[in-house]
Amino acid sequence: MEYIYPALFQANDDGSYTITYPDLDGCISEGKNLSNAMDMAQSALTQWVEYLTESKVTVPNPTDIKNINVNGNEFVSLIRANIKDGRAVKRTVSLPKWMDEKVTENGLSLSRVLQDALTSKLQ
Repeated sequence: MEYIYPALFQANDDGSYTITYPDLDGCISEGKNLSNAMDMAQSALTQWVEYLTESKVTVPNPTDIKNINVNGNEFVSLIRANIKDGRAVKRTVSLPKWMDEKVTENGLSLSRVLQDALTSKLQ
């Protein structure tokens, strides 16, 4: 699921930025420079929304960017977070018997091997 929220970036005297989200009380991050701050803003938003979702807390609606007041050393930017549902699902798979035996012999988790293989294919 995709979430887009306005983030407030405050420029600090040392060139770093402090990032807050007006709609997500307590969601704060910092970046050493603007590029790093943009990355940190996305990471903070993703983790915050994942936490709210996992905790079964209602994710608030984002404020319209036009309704956010800024001071002289601040600006607002929209930040996007794509949240993936990490819940496990059961699937039936077929594989050759010899392959299943090798997995067992090597002490591997078939689920982990399948997840790793699919992750590398889907990136």
